[in-house]
Amino acid sequence: MKQIKTLLIATLFILGACQTSIAQAKTAHVDVSEIMAKMPAMLEAQKQLEKLSITYDADYKKMAEEFKAKLAKYDAEATTVSEAINGERQKEVSDMQKRIQEFGQNAQKELQQKQEDITKPIYEKVRASIQKVGKAKGYQYVLDASTLLLADGPDMTADVKKDLGF
Repeated sequence: MKQIKTLLIATLFILGACQTSIAQAKTAHVDVSEIMAKMPAMLEAQKQLEKLSITYDADYKKMAEEFKAKLAKYDAEATTVSEAINGERQKEVSDMQKRIQEFGQNAQKELQQKQEDITKPIYEKVRASIQKVGKAKGYQYVLDASTLLLADGPDMTADVKKDLGF
């Protein structure tokens, strides 16, 4: 009976020690979106994307103006030219409108692809820094603060910014 009692007490101590070690998992949070928004490389990437977007917008507007001018010219001349010429012009205008739409769609896709290409290495750099700082501080889990409902623990945002050099 004494052995069972000793075994039961030892088991309770072991279970208590396991729960204590589980409860003491070190967790911190970091605001990834804040870091990304203020990171110099990201600011430069945004400038590049904005410049590219302005170029695409200018090209699109130029194409649209040419389309409007051609449409106005053809409308004004529609009564003075033959049906065959009007048919050719209508096909030309339709093709031009299609090219403008395709240009807009392709420009949008290229901007999205460029954004992914530029931001992915920056995000990976931030992620590596978060892992480095987290391990150095002994954290087992680091959560993104932007997805948390409550972020009341240690905040590593400033430490990660410092590690990244800004």
